[in-house]
Order: sequence, then structure tokens, then C-alpha cells
Amino acid sequence: MLCSASNSQLVVIDIQERLAPAIDQQEQVIAAAGWLMDVAAELGIPVHLTEQYPKGLGPTVSPLRSRVDEVRIHEKMHFSWWREGGVADVLTRNQVILAGTEAHVCVLQTALDLADAGYEVFVVDEAVGSRRPSDKQRGLERMRQAGLTIVTREMVAFEWLEKAGTDAFRTIQPMLRKGIEVPA
Repeated sequence: MLCSASNSQLVVIDIQERLAPAIDQQEQVIAAAGWLMDVAAELGIPVHLTEQYPKGLGPTVSPLRSRVDEVRIHEKMHFSWWREGGVADVLTRNQVILAGTEAHVCVLQTALDLADAGYEVFVVDEAVGSRRPSDKQRGLERMRQAGLTIVTREMVAFEWLEKAGTDAFRTIQPMLRKGIEVPA
């Protein structure tokens, strides 16, 4: 199955100020999530952020938080966002593209619950992270074993675009050429 711009929404899970510094390759995860958010914004694809216990872990890192309206930032206590209740009212499209942390905890549990609820779930490899690389890999393996689709950010972008030569493609093309910039 392919990602569809008209049927997708992007959810960025728990990339928060006090957790992000502990994430392996945090700069890449943040940059890839931000890149996806920018592509989604250009194409009119809804973007949501979740924040796990923000009183303890702080808000979403500012480079990501500044890209969305407050109404699309969702506080949570459960590791799986789905278990907070009311998520079906927020997710108005059948496909969910996931990015965030930690891959083996909140991303995994949210992904599995969304799939059980009937959503098509795509997890963006370079836009998810964990404190330990082995936990990220085990989380991705478990999601794959559960039938979820592991993708790259470019796979998502090109599937959203569908074809070259459109206004949308011309708008996104510089982002595709540039790729992501990871702060030094």
C-alpha cells in the first residue's frame, strides 16, 4: 500500500526538551521529523504532536513545536496516544505516518494500537529514535513483524506527491534536493 496525501496525517510523538538529548542520533531524528512536517505543511497534510507528561519531560523541542498550532499538540500520560481516548476524533484520515521517540515504547505502542483500531500505519525509520540503538532496532523489528510498514521520509514524500511536473512537485523539489540538514 502507498501513502496518499489525501488520506494521510503525520503524528510526531514525544520529541521533548528533556528526553531529546538522551536519544541516539537526536539531531537526525529532529531534522527528519521537521523535514516531514514541512513537506506535510506544503501539501496540506494534517500534523499532530504528542507530549508525554510535559510537566516532567518538557514541551516538544522548539524547532518542531513552532511548526504547528497549539490545537494540534496533544498532552498524554499513556505511552500509547491511542489510549488517551478521543484520538479517533482527531485522526480524520485512515493513514497515519509516525515519527518520534522512543521507537520501542511510545511509537511502538501507539503504532500497534492504531493498527488494531484499523488505521494504516507507516513508521519513518530515520525520524524515530530511542536512547539505545538496539532498542530502536528491536522496536522497528516488532512493528514490522506486526505487519506495520517501515518507510523512509523520501518514500513518504514521493508517495504523497504521486508524480513530477505538478505545482506541488515544483514546490517540494528543492526540499528533496536539499535533503535534511543535521546541525553540527
